[in-house]
Amino acid sequence: MLRNLLLASLLAFTSMAYAERVKDIATIEGVRTNQLIGYGLIVGLDGTGDQTTSTPFTVQSLVSMLGQLGVQLPTGTSLQLKNVAAVMVTATLPPFAKPGQGIDVTVSSLGNAKSLRGGTLLVTPLKGLDGQVYAMAQGNVLVGGAGAASGGSSQQVNHLAAGRVPTGATVERSVPTRLGQGDFVRLELKEADFTTASRLAEVVDRAFGRGAALALDGRVIQVRAPTDPGKRVAFLAQLEALNLNPGQPTPKVIINARTGSIVMNQLVSVDKCAIAHGNLSVTINSEKQVSQPEARSGGETVVTETADVQVKSDKGELMVVPASASLNDVVRALNAVGATPQDLLAILQAMKAAGALKAELEVI
Repeated sequence: MLRNLLLASLLAFTSMAYAERVKDIATIEGVRTNQLIGYGLIVGLDGTGDQTTSTPFTVQSLVSMLGQLGVQLPTGTSLQLKNVAAVMVTATLPPFAKPGQGIDVTVSSLGNAKSLRGGTLLVTPLKGLDGQVYAMAQGNVLVGGAGAASGGSSQQVNHLAAGRVPTGATVERSVPTRLGQGDFVRLELKEADFTTASRLAEVVDRAFGRGAALALDGRVIQVRAPTDPGKRVAFLAQLEALNLNPGQPTPKVIINARTGSIVMNQLVSVDKCAIAHGNLSVTINSEKQVSQPEARSGGETVVTETADVQVKSDKGELMVVPASASLNDVVRALNAVGATPQDLLAILQAMKAAGALKAELEVI
């Protein structure tokens, strides 16, 4: 009896350990963000703005803005400014955003400005894909880097051609949602999985009654909800708090070909295989030699360049990688090959093609 009780407790603990909230694995249809974009000017830069000779649109924008403010420049005026930069302004409009709410914006140099540090973004309308203005942005730009230059030498920390304006935009127009329409709401899984969709429908049925949920496919679950807006919000709060055991995630290896980064989840495994790995290195040394003639010989000084090219191929040994079922074993086996992260990109792709790597390979 005691043994059965301990076994039941262990199973319950294991079940709870892998349980996740509905809120963490699914979203509600219609509750989404929207991207905004605008074109604006940053002023007040310390001589690090656009070079107006190669970015004429900056001058055109400034002249147009001054004209709207009642400042008319004489015809043929040539502006040579270094404290103005043209930028693209982007922001994300969160769901249920209302007029008057503040949101963060990101500014990115559009011309050849050296730095946006210390600048001020002038009032910029932010539009959606429908062409409507949803927010207005303005404020001081914060840049997370620093740089200095003198005597032909320069030093830079982080990126200076982009920055942020915290709470720099004010929402002017809200985006209507379909949350309060119809008799149903739809849950959308962040990762499509038939097992998780079926289990989610079962959990909702147990909590709100049989027939309350229906899995339409591997991603969308339709849930019957109250039509009263107040009751619907409370219902969705209870729905998001439900716990379930999702289906086992897919073994996956993520490769960043630009940086050589490799990330894999704990479900990755490999079959027994053999790998041959070798390096080919090319070394080129260039050395200048000066031939100086004797005094009063009438000869000329001749500078010649001697190049030494060496090609070295390291011996590639055939190594047997044992079958592994855990992430630690996989990492240990790959490290035994002695390859660099860049070399592992090709090795993992070859293992996948040979059927030895039991995981999805995604290159970003």
